[in-house]
Amino acid sequence: MSSLSRELVFLILQFLDEEKFKETVHKLEQESGFYFNMKHFEDLVQAGEWDEVERYLGGFTKVEDNRYSMKIFFEIRKQKYLEALDRHDRAKAVEILVKDLKVFASFNEELFKEITQLLTLENFRQNEQLSKYGDTKSARNIMLLELKKLIEANPLFRDKLTFPPFKASRLRTLINQSLNWQHQLCKNPRPNPDIKTLFTDHSCAAPTNGARAPPPTNGPLVGAIPKSGQFPPMGAHGIQPFQPVVSPPASAIAGWMTNANPPLPHAAMAQGPPGLVQPPNTAAFLKHPRTPTSAPGMDYQTADSEHLMKRMRMGQTDEVSFPGATHPPNIYSQDDIPKSVVRTLSQGSNIMSLDFHPVHQTILLVGTNVGDIAIWEVGSRERIVHRTFKVWEIGRCTVSLQAALMKDATISVNRCLWSRDGSIFGIAFSKHIVQIYAFNINGELRQPVEFDAHVGGVNDIAFSHPTKSLSIITCGDDKTIKVWDATTGQKQYTFEGHDAPVYSVCPHYKESIQFIFSTAIDGKIKAWLYDCLGSRVDYDAPGRWCTTMAYSADGTRLFSCGTSKDGESHLVEWNETEGAIKRTYSGFRKRSLGVVQFDTTKNRFLAAGDEFMIKFWDMDNINILTTTDADGGLPASPRLRFNREGSLLAVTTSDNGLKILANADGQRLVRVLESRAFEGTHVTSQQISANVKAPIVNALGAVSNVSSPIAATPELTDRTLPVVSMSSLAADIKPKISDDSEKIKCWKLADIVDSAHLKALRLPDPVTTSSKVVRLLYTNSGLAVLALGSNAIHKLWKWTRSERNPSGKSTTSVAPQLWQPANGILMTNETSDSNPEEATACIALSKNDSYVMSASGGKVSLFNMMTFKVMTTFMAPPPAATFLAFHPQDNNIIAIGMEDSSIQIYNVRVDEVKTKLKGHQKKITGLAFSQSLTVLVSSGADAQLCMWSIDGWDKKKSRFIQAPASRTAPLVGDTKVQFHNDQTHLLVVHESQLGIYDSKLECLRSWSPRDPLPAPISSAVYSCDGLLVYAGFCDGAVGVFEADSLKLRCRIALTAYISSSISSSGPVYPMVIAAHPSEPNQIALGMSDGAVHVVEPSDADSKWGAAPPQENGSLLRITSNPASSNSQASEPPPR
Repeated sequence: MSSLSRELVFLILQFLDEEKFKETVHKLEQESGFYFNMKHFEDLVQAGEWDEVERYLGGFTKVEDNRYSMKIFFEIRKQKYLEALDRHDRAKAVEILVKDLKVFASFNEELFKEITQLLTLENFRQNEQLSKYGDTKSARNIMLLELKKLIEANPLFRDKLTFPPFKASRLRTLINQSLNWQHQLCKNPRPNPDIKTLFTDHSCAAPTNGARAPPPTNGPLVGAIPKSGQFPPMGAHGIQPFQPVVSPPASAIAGWMTNANPPLPHAAMAQGPPGLVQPPNTAAFLKHPRTPTSAPGMDYQTADSEHLMKRMRMGQTDEVSFPGATHPPNIYSQDDIPKSVVRTLSQGSNIMSLDFHPVHQTILLVGTNVGDIAIWEVGSRERIVHRTFKVWEIGRCTVSLQAALMKDATISVNRCLWSRDGSIFGIAFSKHIVQIYAFNINGELRQPVEFDAHVGGVNDIAFSHPTKSLSIITCGDDKTIKVWDATTGQKQYTFEGHDAPVYSVCPHYKESIQFIFSTAIDGKIKAWLYDCLGSRVDYDAPGRWCTTMAYSADGTRLFSCGTSKDGESHLVEWNETEGAIKRTYSGFRKRSLGVVQFDTTKNRFLAAGDEFMIKFWDMDNINILTTTDADGGLPASPRLRFNREGSLLAVTTSDNGLKILANADGQRLVRVLESRAFEGTHVTSQQISANVKAPIVNALGAVSNVSSPIAATPELTDRTLPVVSMSSLAADIKPKISDDSEKIKCWKLADIVDSAHLKALRLPDPVTTSSKVVRLLYTNSGLAVLALGSNAIHKLWKWTRSERNPSGKSTTSVAPQLWQPANGILMTNETSDSNPEEATACIALSKNDSYVMSASGGKVSLFNMMTFKVMTTFMAPPPAATFLAFHPQDNNIIAIGMEDSSIQIYNVRVDEVKTKLKGHQKKITGLAFSQSLTVLVSSGADAQLCMWSIDGWDKKKSRFIQAPASRTAPLVGDTKVQFHNDQTHLLVVHESQLGIYDSKLECLRSWSPRDPLPAPISSAVYSCDGLLVYAGFCDGAVGVFEADSLKLRCRIALTAYISSSISSSGPVYPMVIAAHPSEPNQIALGMSDGAVHVVEPSDADSKWGAAPPQENGSLLRITSNPASSNSQASEPPPR
């Protein structure tokens, strides 16, 4: 929140206090976190209103924030405990001990034991340390003295204990001044105007005789006006006083409070820049449940009451929204919904659960009613894995499971699910068992973990990270939820409290707070923290039967869908802050024929299977957006699942099969993979299936589901995916060498030198400058491009919806607008005294595109992307910041690479450097987080890579990149790093080479400049699908490489995307290259002459060149001889 918005809160507090709205005053103090009213706090403590004491404190700090906060909460809860003992209310004392004081046991177990032993004493004053405890009133007063000292010493309360000094009735004065100003701007000002409302600007009606009345000197318009005086200084926080304006906008109260968005049903008055975090407040949701009612849903609260440096209350989300509305209006076309049937697949048995791979968008996992699991590559229509059910170690199962299997061997899959990185998947079965498979991209499966999870069926599973290791959450017919180590199968937690079988689980985290929602078949919803202290909420789901819950992709919106026993279905959005229903979606038939299943895609659409069709909703509209029957053949309540990008939708059919629906992006994706499958092998599906042995059905010893039908589809138990080599088939499939040799001869490098062979667009910029583009980003939505120049000025180009561009996404077909807010300000970084052109710039964009962090040698600035206003600055040089990266789990934590070669782990929320990492010798030039590896990899101008654990920030490994044969060692110069989508492989970029490294920082392959790309590398980046690497070169060329092999597949010359009519004083080349977030074949180039170009393949080509050939599934090593071949092989890693 800006300084002016913060001051407005103080003005409102003063106004409310003067008007005697006492409770509202204290509520605003608590919710804003700007002013801690010590007198109010003292009154609450002396009155013994302990719940209100903690609630008020919760607006400013929480237990785990620091040692001062922990001591404050401990003293309060200890006093509450002693008072209960003093009243001989043992039951209350035990409740306080378990619910309030146990949290401190992990910090001082001996003290907790001593407190517990007080229960055994007739009078706790028998304890020597408490022998001087007097009466309740005196004890509270003594405690207050201690609390005041702790609060004053706590850095979280700094600048919050004194109310800023300003004159009485200041808000009323400002309103009077505004009305006087409006009155003086009237065309026909009256001597005694009649002001009846503040909701609209004042304007006097024209006088009847046509004469103009003289303006008032200083006549009061609303109440008494204090004597005129100067405005109080407002530059304390770097904000200058209001600038004079000629005429105010109609909807404005003042120039800094304009509404940036179109009018909304509940429009906010003023939108200052939001903070890094926003409601909903999970802690409030977990502590204060509210039973849903049939009343209209409540709107999500906006982030206006937050500000950047606010100490976050427990459970807030890690993102902000644009001013004006908490959730930006969805910008979409119905063409974005996958409705075209592109694949029809036959599984052979009824599919009970399905899930797309989180990284490889066309890999689909399914589980059936006979216990089978299968993995499909929907692009090539091939089933690459098929397993029938068997118990891996029957001897380790419980007697009850063995008896159940002997009595009835039939078993069904209740849920199958990929882990977040797609390296493993879990299967929940209808009898006791959970199995976890490790999945390799070549289609191989390993069986690391199997455990007997529940008595009866296991109804749902989910993956989470409550500790350093990955965990799997299960729920079952035995009314419990359990958490297991996904690697060892060791049980970690058991949650008990449901009175009926648990139907589903939905884990989530906000900041560092992790929790689990669970639903049972009696309609109860509960929430659990990982502390075994019982459920935090208990309320009813709509329909009160089978309900599932899911969050939107950005984790800020919670939905549930369920069906009652009478067949009534309910799809709703929840207001987490209140624990109430915010929105109920309409469009279900009154009597659904099954339990309706649903899914969400990105932050845009909801889909549910009902009435033999698929129904789609816009998340922000309760009415059905559109429907499709997928060309018929769907069951009454089909199961469905989106892939991560929302481009594909898998839906079950009534004939034991699947249909894959796609939008335009999905159709392109399927075509690309289909063509890759064709390019990767000359072997037909029939030849493959003939050479692969059918799965063996085991007898008892491992109980098998022998009734499982095997669908007559081409399948390969260990077949590699189309996008990788086929070396694992070498034993069974022997391609003809002559065919491959012919293919090698026919393949040619795509060399684009003419603008006719691609589509390029120079982004419009009326201001010509000599500055270079030093940083370039696409927004995460793909609707805009953001450039940072060497002159420290940002430029933002936005594409809008039109007939030529209905999706509104970035394209070369339509020129975007160089966007600027109405205030006309530029988004400019602070610079140091030295030449800003020589400074190392850095930039990082928030996940929902609402703010950007940036630096150009001076302080790091945080900008609001809607208004371009600076929300705050921090990290004043020296040393200057040289690279920025957000922590993957906590958006308030930023890794900042520094000019002095250190890395500072900075917590924006508390304005504090948590730790400083040292290991490089020169400035930091690259940072990349891997959430699956829980590491941060850094690179520097010393050409060194360092790997740091993000759990304890200790250095795990370091390595200098090796110089190629053409360069002398040791290397120096900027080195950049980027993790692949699989979060395991690392792209390393230096002017001398491209390298692919593994999770141990071992170089797997590298490529160094040579013909036809001999110039030094200026920049490189992965494509959004991870299949390509785009590299820019200092001669203006761009190379397109295969990501897995670093083979060059296409060269784009400078003349292909820059017109020869454009003159330049020096060499022009791409200094930075950016990949579109959802279009794998679109890139943006930031040039040394300050221009930005967007480049795509021509309409005749859907992609950049063709994949280089492979030999027997392994990478060909073709000599780099331009006379004989244009292809280039990657090099083995230098040793």
